[in-house]
This record gives sequence, C-alpha cells and structure tokens, in this order.
Amino acid sequence: MLKYIFLAMVAALTASVDPAAAQTKKGNNGGPVVASQGHPIEFVHKGQEIIFYIGDDDGSPLPTKEMKGRATIQQGGKTVTVQLKPSSPNMMIGKAETELAPQARVVFSASLHGHSLTARYMVE
Repeated sequence: MLKYIFLAMVAALTASVDPAAAQTKKGNNGGPVVASQGHPIEFVHKGQEIIFYIGDDDGSPLPTKEMKGRATIQQGGKTVTVQLKPSSPNMMIGKAETELAPQARVVFSASLHGHSLTARYMVE
C-alpha cells in the first residue's frame, strides 16, 4: 500500500512540472526565454507594453506577419487577456491595462499555419 502511495505522489509531482514554464536564460533583449515546440520565445515588458520575440526552431527570427496571438495576464487577483499584433520582423506586441507588477504571471498563446505555441512567464 505504501508503495502505491509513493508512486502516486511521484506521478503527481512529475505531472505538475511544465517544461514550457522554465525560464532558464535571458534573450538578446534582456527578457526570459521559454522554448515552445522548439521555438525560443523571449518576453520583454516596458511600462504597459508587452513584447514577445519569436524564434524559429533553428534560433533565427520567425516572421510573425500572419501570426495570431494573445497574452493572458494574472496579477492582483485579476485575469485579463491582451490581444497581440504582429510586428516586423519577429515580434508580437500588445498593451496591458496596467504596468506589470513583480510576480505577475503571463501566458503567451499564438498560432501560425496550424502550429500552436504556448509559453508561461513570471514577471521578475
């Protein structure tokens, strides 16, 4: 019985680990980078402006001209969705209602040609 409880705990812990949420390095623009399906996505915020730099699976800039996306922001007990617009050469840009506070959570979701990308960030 104890063996099954231990296995259930291990399964629960490993299921809650999300590799797309691991912010392990800084990108060229100073923001955290998260890989989603092999694509590096860097998140930068300046005041209310939020910017995502999208890389191709080889690390080169991925054109975002036809990309559709949004950012979901959780902070202060409130959740808001910000529509993102493509900007040359490889950016998705939006404007939050308020400046992002430390510990705010940001989830990037986008699609391009049937390919979905998702990345999670914690504002530092």
